[in-house]
Amino acid sequence: MGKTTVSATLAKLFEASQKNVYAVDADPDACLAAAVGIPDEQIRNLKPLVEMKELIDEKSGGGGAFFSLNPDVDDVLREYSIPLGNIRFLRMGGIKQGGSACYCRENSFLHALTSGLLWDKDSVVILDMGAGIEHLTRGTARSVDVMLVVVEPSKNSVNTANLVKKLAADLGIKKIKFIGNKVRNEREREFIQKHFDAEEILGFIPFDDEIWESSMENGPAVELGGELLRSMKEIHQKLLREVDE
Repeated sequence: MGKTTVSATLAKLFEASQKNVYAVDADPDACLAAAVGIPDEQIRNLKPLVEMKELIDEKSGGGGAFFSLNPDVDDVLREYSIPLGNIRFLRMGGIKQGGSACYCRENSFLHALTSGLLWDKDSVVILDMGAGIEHLTRGTARSVDVMLVVVEPSKNSVNTANLVKKLAADLGIKKIKFIGNKVRNEREREFIQKHFDAEEILGFIPFDDEIWESSMENGPAVELGGELLRSMKEIHQKLLREVDE
């Protein structure tokens, strides 16, 4: 029950409130599709968009040395997303890091996809990202209503959360909120409260053995029920108020 479970549960809760939702897996190590409830047979052979070289070459102006920094990707959002009720799942993949090859073309493609999603004011967009925020630029960050950082009661997790907070603030994201996760007792709750301002904390998800065991099963996260769902419903309501403000 980490950030992917939180992302999937929020997607389901927003869908239940009659919202069109894009659930975007932007973490190469995440399993958002299964958590949302996409059947295994639909995702087994689904490649991340960042690995679709022919599509990227087509959208960025061919495979030559020159390419578009702002390719048109509206049709990609329609054709390569998987519908599930009012949720559309998109497996984007992670920003490519440096190495022997230049990934400028792939990263420009991903940034264009992110921009296209975030400028869609008729839909809720949930980006399940890794510890970094490489998918966002100063331009796209202005369209982010709230950055949610899932933090656990440990020094390493708190340090990472504060780093993400700084990076997000540097990009111009105005609302950065934290969700305390896997909290087992009052001491762990107080540990998180000590490191963040009260108004920054959106809620807490208590650790629960039943939830932990259920997280190993297939199926939508929202069907887990119990304390996870009760806590997430409270967080969902607070999130709605944050966006409305």
